[in-house]
Amino acid sequence: MHFRKAGEKVSNLTKTIKLRIHVTPEQETMFRQMTEQYRQACNFVSQYIFDNQFDMAYQSLNRELYSDLRNMFGLKSQLAQSSIKTTIARYKTVKQQLFQTPYRYKDENGNWQRITKTLEWLWKPVFFSRPQADLVRNHDYSFVNDGQVLSISTLGKRTKCSFDGEHFAEYLAGSYHLGTAKLVELNGLWYLHIPITKAVEDFQKENVRHVVGIDRGLRFLAVSYDEQGKTEFVSGKKIATKRHKFQEIRRQLQSKGTKSAKRRLKAISGRENRWMSDVNHQISKTLVQKYGEDTLFVLEDLTGVSFEESNLSRTAKQNYDLRSWSFYQLEQFLTYKAHENRSEVLKVSARYTSQRCPKCGTIHKENRDHHKHLYSCQCGYKSNDDRIGAMNIQLLGTMWISGDNNPRYEKITTTSE
Repeated sequence: MHFRKAGEKVSNLTKTIKLRIHVTPEQETMFRQMTEQYRQACNFVSQYIFDNQFDMAYQSLNRELYSDLRNMFGLKSQLAQSSIKTTIARYKTVKQQLFQTPYRYKDENGNWQRITKTLEWLWKPVFFSRPQADLVRNHDYSFVNDGQVLSISTLGKRTKCSFDGEHFAEYLAGSYHLGTAKLVELNGLWYLHIPITKAVEDFQKENVRHVVGIDRGLRFLAVSYDEQGKTEFVSGKKIATKRHKFQEIRRQLQSKGTKSAKRRLKAISGRENRWMSDVNHQISKTLVQKYGEDTLFVLEDLTGVSFEESNLSRTAKQNYDLRSWSFYQLEQFLTYKAHENRSEVLKVSARYTSQRCPKCGTIHKENRDHHKHLYSCQCGYKSNDDRIGAMNIQLLGTMWISGDNNPRYEKITTTSE
């Protein structure tokens, strides 16, 4: 049992567990019907939001659409309300994604400019293609028989299923809160994804033991540098080779265009995504386990950063790698695991982190040789260019710990420039 210390700050941490559900043919029919009707209901709500200036106020949407959702799609009361909430949540996610990828263009002087994207940039409504249903705890789903059986509401009668879930019993013990779950099908198997929330101790600046700067890239997926000057490199060579194999298989399947090729293409995409997730999971897990509690991990804020802005000429394959590798997912995984371990992830400005000499502070773009992966400063300091980035990122974290709430680098030119 955890006893809270006097003055201890806590916050809620949420993660998702996945239960494999065992279904009979009759239950599968009920689940298919419910998830398909729920999907269509979400698209109905989505069209309304799109047609009405992206009104996402739940109360007004519920007032306008509730009866139609019940009558047109046969949804029970809670499912009708949940379909509205599901659609609002999806639009909010899309809104955030648009904000993180501004429209970029070069002006008449050849300088990059950006325009922030809003939902008005959408040409058509958000579309729900995958059958699903969001189920509210103790209303649409519950655990019975001492937590050994799932009871799930459908469009008709309620039904009970057995399930597989590793270490699931601990989540029912009382320290976790189970939220609204999502019922989905994957390759003929049924799953219930349940968000679980638990109170954890907050990270506190005054207790920090380690400050770790992390530079993300492709040659090295992660380069970390800590306050003791230790550097760790996570090579991306094998990862790149495997991703190019996936890319070649996709290219071959796309050129065929048959139904079987499209089915295999979908399966390949899912397999690659799961593999990428596992890679990012292992990187983040290793970092958190290595440094333990009270660690500040520092990352560059890559929101709006365009890799095309580099003067380095890249091949089409290199550009594909940069645009498609999930840098954001690594950030998400690291943030979750850090919070679980009383640590924190800080995002800092990416400006000049790859151009600044960590010894003398000079910022000079030409000091970095992309082809040799070497940074050479006029002051005589030399090092691997990815390591330089991690060093500069780590220093920004140290500045934040010291009280600078918005640490960043300003350019200091030399007389030779």
